[in-house]
Amino acid sequence: MSKTRSHGFSSERLARIDRFLTEKYIDPGRMPCAQVLVARKGEVIHQSVVGLRDVERGVKLTDDTVFRIYSMTKPVTSVALMTLVEEGLIALDDPVTKHIPAWKDLGVFAAGVEPAFLTTPPARPMQVVDLLRHTSGLTYGFQNRTNVDAAYRKLKLEEFNGGHDLAGFVEALGKLPLDFSPGEAWNYSVATDVVGYLVQKIAGKPLGEVLHERIFKPLKMIDTGFFVRADQRSRLGACYNATPKGGLKLQDDPQTSTYLKPPSLESGGGGLVSTAADYMRFANMLVNGGELDGARILSPMTVRLMASNHLPGGKDLTELSRSLFSESTNAGVGFGLGFAVVFDPPKTLVPCSQGEFYWGGAASTAFWVDPVEQVTVVFMTQLLPSSTYPIRRELRTLVYSALMETRSQRPGA
Repeated sequence: MSKTRSHGFSSERLARIDRFLTEKYIDPGRMPCAQVLVARKGEVIHQSVVGLRDVERGVKLTDDTVFRIYSMTKPVTSVALMTLVEEGLIALDDPVTKHIPAWKDLGVFAAGVEPAFLTTPPARPMQVVDLLRHTSGLTYGFQNRTNVDAAYRKLKLEEFNGGHDLAGFVEALGKLPLDFSPGEAWNYSVATDVVGYLVQKIAGKPLGEVLHERIFKPLKMIDTGFFVRADQRSRLGACYNATPKGGLKLQDDPQTSTYLKPPSLESGGGGLVSTAADYMRFANMLVNGGELDGARILSPMTVRLMASNHLPGGKDLTELSRSLFSESTNAGVGFGLGFAVVFDPPKTLVPCSQGEFYWGGAASTAFWVDPVEQVTVVFMTQLLPSSTYPIRRELRTLVYSALMETRSQRPGA
């Protein structure tokens, strides 16, 4: 930036981000590319664009590169459901069976393997809020933790281009037991895919159409969807797996990617592609209380509700999580309606604000929204799995070390 300080940030300190990413991750070949957008009060004050979006072909990363955002889809789908809540079409305390009657006999795992499970009745009915906060009793096949996880893998439930559409996916889930009784624990799961099904069912049209009409079109998120359009194909980045020795192995070639055609299952939990600029518009809508450039998506009170800790007993994830997942460090962090929420900043051991909320995706992408400091950050790369490097925590430190003027220091800010 040309200014020494912009919106309270030191441009010299923000420049550390580029050097850090390049020297630690890009030049040594540990990460293919990295794009960072930092904004305050909706204005982008720093952008990093380093590395190659296609290592094999030597194509440089550009600021309009299209990325697979995986679980950063979840906040988008959750916002879509909350627009329906605001219209009175569904309520957070609705039993899920009100909207999915076929799940009325869903039991909790007691013993056995698929297809011969023994179950017990849940202690209480699953509610819509359980789906949003991951206390539903559902799971993910990649957890590799229980016999229920194994059944998900056996039936290939989570394949975007597998044998199910969204309705068929929910029907198949209804034939398997829950991992635990709703509200008993936190477990990262396919619950947000079920949220997507509810959005689709209640709105009466495919999930992709609902997201476009209610979120992408009004927010002018022109590059976000469930597949890569023909006019976007030249901008799709390659996705890589990290190797044991710290290198890269091509996981999804942009010229042959399954994302080049519409999926059979529009996954509200992990199916979207997007750009850093598009996702920053989504994040800025949230930090601005549900509105951006005159487009009102949610009310400020609804955003506040979503960004509150909804874990039973006000506990954090270290106390309730049974999940094997890598999206966050959990101490001092709860979970809201679609994303993690910081409620005890010192316990996180990184700079952050109380009430800050965030999430990430499997390919190491991430975003966070800081309502106190009015800061939004979007990070994009394409490296699986997200647990490979502590890049998200490092970015928080780098960004906040450049913040010279906090709102508490600026009366009326």
